[in-house]
Amino acid sequence: MNPILMAILLVTAVGLVGAIILVVASIVMYVPVDERVEQITAALPGANCGACGCAGCADYAKTIVEDGNAVNKCIPGGAAAAQAIAGIMGVEAGSTTPMKAAVRCAGTCDKTGKRYEFEGLQSCQAVKGLYGGDGLCQFGCMGYGDCVKACAFDAIHIENGVAKVNRDNCTGCGACAAVCPNQVIEIVPAHKRKPVVSCRNQDKGAVTRKACSAGCIGCMKCAKACPKEAITVENNLAYIDQSKCVGCQICVKECPVGAIVVPANL
Repeated sequence: MNPILMAILLVTAVGLVGAIILVVASIVMYVPVDERVEQITAALPGANCGACGCAGCADYAKTIVEDGNAVNKCIPGGAAAAQAIAGIMGVEAGSTTPMKAAVRCAGTCDKTGKRYEFEGLQSCQAVKGLYGGDGLCQFGCMGYGDCVKACAFDAIHIENGVAKVNRDNCTGCGACAAVCPNQVIEIVPAHKRKPVVSCRNQDKGAVTRKACSAGCIGCMKCAKACPKEAITVENNLAYIDQSKCVGCQICVKECPVGAIVVPANL
């Protein structure tokens, strides 16, 4: 017989045997999947951000069906996803609080500067590894856009050297906050009046002011003025507890350097 024909027949036979083995294996090893898992996965936004505490949307759907996980943990999906999942599971959705990202840095190009010019990989993580970063303030936004690349919703961009959030697009998934090496991005309730401290610098006031004209100086005026005791100052830096804040904005008026801002107004 022609050797070429023999080779073709042999490859065909091996292929058929392999196909039969795969079909048998798929039947023998088949694991039934609750159709609700697929329905819930389809109801989720598909961001796979991990904000729910699971590895991704499919994993979250599986834990809802198999482990009784809460149906309202999807921050990007919000109330709509919670209601849809609750309908599939036949339970109450419960309340959900819309969340948004807030950049705790106001160190734009006109308010701070650089210690050196970085010409390597354009990444915040890469710059952070070289002497703690290239900015005069080593606590602030480095502006190389790791957060921009991580966002699946086109909700954050670099403007004038600092990350800025488009609150209309932001789902509060936290992907941007997770990749920021200086932790300048915080996920906060999407309140129209509640402010945040737009600074992460923990140096003493005089040192902070030399690095950035928009930095918090830890003067404690905001903490003393807050009627709800929602503001604390630790390590020369003010912090607002969003759960206590009522959005009176007295602290915004009291801050002598303008370091407290309302993200919804930006």
